[in-house]
Amino acid sequence: MPSYGHWQWIRASGHGAETGFWIGDIREIKSGRIACPRSLPSIHNRSLEPTNLHRASPYAITSVTMGLSPQITNLIIILGMMQVAKKIPFEDESVLNLCRAGYIASNLIILSIYLYIQNTINKKKDLTTLKYVEPAPMGSSEEGKLVTTTVQAYDLAQLKNLMRSQMMGVLMMGVMHLYFKYTNPLLIQSIIPLKGALEANLTKIHVWGQPASGDLKRPFKQAAGFMSGLQNGSAQSDKKAVESAERAGRGGAKEE
Repeated sequence: MPSYGHWQWIRASGHGAETGFWIGDIREIKSGRIACPRSLPSIHNRSLEPTNLHRASPYAITSVTMGLSPQITNLIIILGMMQVAKKIPFEDESVLNLCRAGYIASNLIILSIYLYIQNTINKKKDLTTLKYVEPAPMGSSEEGKLVTTTVQAYDLAQLKNLMRSQMMGVLMMGVMHLYFKYTNPLLIQSIIPLKGALEANLTKIHVWGQPASGDLKRPFKQAAGFMSGLQNGSAQSDKKAVESAERAGRGGAKEE
């Protein structure tokens, strides 16, 4: 394969093609080939040294959005749909009803996903013991509480939280649309919650069949956001933290 200086050509279908920055001649990008620096230890690097960027000045820089976090992609979708909403004639009753139907259909799909996950969890009936230390609320002087449960009970509890969150979203949307007469949120709320349901940890495990390891290892890491600030970090499942909580007698009752 041709190379130029510190840049070696690779095909977009190669390992790690889902994230990072790639630099290549525009003609090569159009033909399906991209370039990455030999000096970088992995194609997954998301930043390039200023010196490398300077050397690459004759080249085009292409970023792949699939490497972005869900929060960033949600923001992009929201900003995009806000622009789309400006062009939609919501005053037309037929158009408004179509948007309402789309919102209802989105929530029915989400409900179907969650019911499928619930059925899958109950079928698997994984009674493997799971121990972890639940973090204390932010500002509390108490130590984290030890929780002893099973994989099945943990997954069902997480699913219950997802369903509760979705129901709260539908309730808020109902108040905003029916009482305050807001129409634009119908579009955004037809996409963002559905995207969240498809990206949920339980969906990745029980629908997409991904192994429960790494970021999907139970207990799940606390998602970044407002609610994460109400707790002192994520739950701890390492042996040292669990044994320390057991010795201190903090909790230990099995969750059903």
